[in-house]
Amino acid sequence: MSETATTAGAHPGVGGRRQGPDWAVLLLLCSAQFMVLLDVSIVNVALPSIRQSLGFDQAGLSWVLNAYTLTYAGFLLLGGRLADVLGRRRTLLFALALFTAASLAGGFAADRTSLVTARAVQGLGGAVLSPVTLTLLTTTFPEGPRRTRAIGVWSGVAGTGAVAGSVLGGVLTGLLSWRWILFVNGPIGAGALVAALAILGKDASRKSERRPRLDVTGAILVTAGLATIVYGLVTTDSRPTPSTLAALAAGVVLLALFVFYEGRVARAPLVPLQLLRTRAIGGANLVMFWLSAAVFASFFFQSLYMQNVLAYSPLMAGLGFVPQSVAMFVGAQAGSRIVLRGGARPLLVGGALLSAAGLAWLSRLTGDGTFWRTLLVPGMLVTLGVGLAMTPLALAAMSGVPREDAGLASGVLNSTRQIGACIGLAVLSTVAATGAVTPHAAAPSRAFTSGYAFAFGLAAAFALIAAVTSLAVPSLSHSGEPSGRRHHQGE
Repeated sequence: MSETATTAGAHPGVGGRRQGPDWAVLLLLCSAQFMVLLDVSIVNVALPSIRQSLGFDQAGLSWVLNAYTLTYAGFLLLGGRLADVLGRRRTLLFALALFTAASLAGGFAADRTSLVTARAVQGLGGAVLSPVTLTLLTTTFPEGPRRTRAIGVWSGVAGTGAVAGSVLGGVLTGLLSWRWILFVNGPIGAGALVAALAILGKDASRKSERRPRLDVTGAILVTAGLATIVYGLVTTDSRPTPSTLAALAAGVVLLALFVFYEGRVARAPLVPLQLLRTRAIGGANLVMFWLSAAVFASFFFQSLYMQNVLAYSPLMAGLGFVPQSVAMFVGAQAGSRIVLRGGARPLLVGGALLSAAGLAWLSRLTGDGTFWRTLLVPGMLVTLGVGLAMTPLALAAMSGVPREDAGLASGVLNSTRQIGACIGLAVLSTVAATGAVTPHAAAPSRAFTSGYAFAFGLAAAFALIAAVTSLAVPSLSHSGEPSGRRHHQGE
């Protein structure tokens, strides 16, 4: 597909069918991705209201978060492959319908079981929806400046969605009801469904486009392994129980079996292991893991600091994340322009170092801090750094990937981000609980703050590891390919 053929108006879509203009396709895909990542964090500030409304105990309340995280992380690889096997437009429509219906069901939930079930189905829909948006973006825009700009916008919106969840959750809960944090997906999802039907070209027929077979055994092994590990992580506290340790061990065994099966047995493997051995794709996923482990938990601890130490309401705590959302979007837009001139590696190293500096600054917070003095500038440094890194990460993870494996590569990157976030939050929460001083030894604010500061310090170390790992990612040429020989042919 030549660039001149698609510069304006409708252009050939997936499978050669006509579809809407670039801006309309990009708006659709960004809206879908924003909605998915919004729901990772939107319930955080609404949890006290949900507990009071439906009568959750503390252990049960955690599953409002965990049910979504568990299914979302566990099914991401399978969701990415479905787009390659079933067709991208068809997969997008299915995932949008499932996610929207589950959101509305959760908003109308009359008891605890129905809400947790709806959140689990939401996560399943998100696991299919998130990778297919990047797959469609990659197969719609040709390699070069247009794809780089499109990925820059997508990365900015995706990154902002994770932060904006805390903002929107606080606003909706404070002004309306906790149910609106789920109802809000109704009009967004319905609009996206109508737009997808009108804009996206139909999938090519199976006769005109050879699609890979679905590796059912591999899908079962990796989904069970990821879901089991995530279950162990989200149920771990400062003193892990035998059941959580058993879950972690079982998950590791299942993933080891998956690697063996994919490398030695599978005829059409779900994840061709040679794909992950390349410097660009393997390096990008390692950087994504460490950045996610560092940054996702920082939002969680900042929210706790604002509500537990600064005594902010949910609404005020949500609004406190607005500057960070703006910084992340600005970073993503700047990164999409800089990467065309300087390549991926300098942006990845610089972005990770900026985030590390912000997290190290946050590790010095005290019980008598303020938002303006303690959180504003370091929080913006953290998200600015992530924003700068998002576009080169997506470009590196998708560069040179054969068209039939685009959904898989997208699913791998999204899985890495979510698993990194889960592991980071579990580890840093344990560290925060260990580092907190006992309430009788200090004022309550200091009891909370010492643990948060300890966690931020370790998160800064994670970001530094991401910076060092970035050195292994090759620079990208203007076409989006690694410089030198093509990476899927060798290094």
